[in-house]
Amino acid sequence: MKKIVVAGFKGRMGSTAAKMVLDNEDFDLVGVYDPRATETSLAGDATFNNVDVPVFTEREAILSVKPEIWIDFTVPAAAVKNTKFALEHDISPVVGTTGFTDDDVKQLQAIAKKRQVGGLIAPNFGLSAVLMMQFAKQAAKYFPDVEIIEMHHDNKLDAPSGTALKTAEMMQKERGDKPQGNPDETESLPGARGANYHGMRIHSVRLPGLIAHQQVQFGAVGEGLTIRQDTYDRASFMTGVALACRKVTDHHELFDGLEYLL
Repeated sequence: MKKIVVAGFKGRMGSTAAKMVLDNEDFDLVGVYDPRATETSLAGDATFNNVDVPVFTEREAILSVKPEIWIDFTVPAAAVKNTKFALEHDISPVVGTTGFTDDDVKQLQAIAKKRQVGGLIAPNFGLSAVLMMQFAKQAAKYFPDVEIIEMHHDNKLDAPSGTALKTAEMMQKERGDKPQGNPDETESLPGARGANYHGMRIHSVRLPGLIAHQQVQFGAVGEGLTIRQDTYDRASFMTGVALACRKVTDHHELFDGLEYLL
């Protein structure tokens, strides 16, 4: 059984991840982490049906249960520190927190390479989202004019989403830099055209009732192509999280994207 700790267990994604670990016979939830927690065991949380798993509020204390894998669904500032801590203690991170900078990822990958520890930072663990990004990358070869509309719940902190940025990066490698729209266009309201990533526009929608959705819209003379992915339940992400937990320890580097493990 793989010994796993979940950071951010009080959040919706972290809570779902902790339940996923408990539901898999080949996983062993040896602890959960949140510096704001007041309880010392999950037994005190009705959400987990009185499961007796220790709650940690300090990273160093987690080493006492000797975890092999660190699942992280926290916030960017904490996730960077958590991932660095995990790697430096030979714990494989599986990170779903978004908002990492390119420099953050490069520095963490250097640590993983030095210590020969496998891990994963993924903007999205939904298999449909991974496929959507792959399809968009292929389409960008033939339809270089494209815009991204990403839609999330109104409690999401970062914009644009990690998935939208990853999609844009993948398409940019195929289409290159390409200004879009009328070169003389003006915005009567600043930001109306969305964020500009190497010429393509990214629009972020934040509304209650949404979970995670993305539409990649391509346009050409006389035709168009729309690729859309919808997440209706956070449980859908857990297939990818479980897959990552089973595979990361077989590797010796930190991957940036679930597609590297598929």
